[in-house]
Amino acid sequence: MPAMSSFVVSAADDDKTLAAFLRQQLDIPWTAARAMCERHKVSIDGKLAADPARRVRIGQTIAIDQNAKRPLPPAIQQAQERIVYEDSQLLVVNKPAGISSVPYERDEKSTAMDLVRDAWRAQGRRATDQPLFVVHRIDKDTSGLLMFAKTRPAERELQQLFRHHDIRRRYLCVAHGYCINRTIESYLIKDRGDGLRGSLAQWKVELGHGGRLALTHLEVVEHIGNVATVCAVQIETGKTHQIRIHLAEAGHPIIGERVYIRDFTRRGQTPLPCSRLLLHAETLGFVHPLTGEDLMFQEPPPIEFAEAINRLRSQARKEQAAVQAAQPHPAR
Repeated sequence: MPAMSSFVVSAADDDKTLAAFLRQQLDIPWTAARAMCERHKVSIDGKLAADPARRVRIGQTIAIDQNAKRPLPPAIQQAQERIVYEDSQLLVVNKPAGISSVPYERDEKSTAMDLVRDAWRAQGRRATDQPLFVVHRIDKDTSGLLMFAKTRPAERELQQLFRHHDIRRRYLCVAHGYCINRTIESYLIKDRGDGLRGSLAQWKVELGHGGRLALTHLEVVEHIGNVATVCAVQIETGKTHQIRIHLAEAGHPIIGERVYIRDFTRRGQTPLPCSRLLLHAETLGFVHPLTGEDLMFQEPPPIEFAEAINRLRSQARKEQAAVQAAQPHPAR
C-alpha cells in the first residue's frame, strides 16, 4: 500500500460508510479500515475524518496518509498545552486544580511535575534527564501559574526574588458575602490551637510569641449581590494557605473552601456549594535570572471557574427578585 493515496467518491459509492469505502478501495479488512480512521490517517476534502461510520458523498476526495502522526492521548495533549513558557533555565506551567505542585508523599503521582514530564515525553525528550527544581508552590486546590527552575543557578536566583518579594503575583478568587477593598496583615502560625493554620492573637504578637508576617491586598472586582464577591488578590508574602486563611478570618471564606470553613459554619452560616476552590493564580511576573528580561504571564481562570461565577450571578438575581416581590406595592 503506498504511503499516500486518494480516491474520488463515485455515484456507486455514495452514502457508504468511510470504513466500507476504504475497505473496498484498498482491499483491507474491516478492522484495518476502522483503525486507519481512528489513527488520523484519513481526510475528506482536506479535513481530518476520524469517524469510520461517517457517510461519504459523491464527488468527495478521500485521502490516505500512512505517515500522518498518531494523535496523542488526551491527557498528554493537555499536558503539552499546560506549559506556558519554557527555556533553558525555567518553565511556567498552568496547573489545574486538584493536583499537587510537587509530590508530598513518596508515591504521590499526577503532580504538576509529572504533568511537565508527560509533556516532555510526548515531544520525544528524555524526561528523566532534565531536573526540575521547586521555586514556589500553589495549593493543590488552586489552579493557575506555577514556576519551576531547570538549573541550580536559576533556582537560587528565583528563590532570591521570592524571598525579597520581587515576584509579581495576582490571584482571582470568589469569596462569600460582600467584601471591601482592604489590606489584611497578621502573623501566621501552623496551629492556632485546633489543628488549623491561622493568625496569632495580637496580644501574643506583642508579647513576642512568634508567627510569620503575612500581607494580603484585596481589591473588589465584582459584587455578586450580597451573595459573593469576585476579588483580585496580591500577596507580598507567600505563606502556606495565606489567602485562604486571611479571607476566612475576615468572615469571607473562599467559595469551595473545605478546610478554613469551621468558623463560618460555627456562626450558623451555610457555605455555598461548589465543586472546587474558587482561587486561581492569574498572573506571574519576574525578571529572568539569566537574561534580565522582564517577563509577565497571565492565564484566565478555567471554564469551571467562570461557570461557577455565572451560577452565583443567577442566584443573586433570583434573590433580588424575591426581595422585590416581597416588598409591598404602593397604594394607587
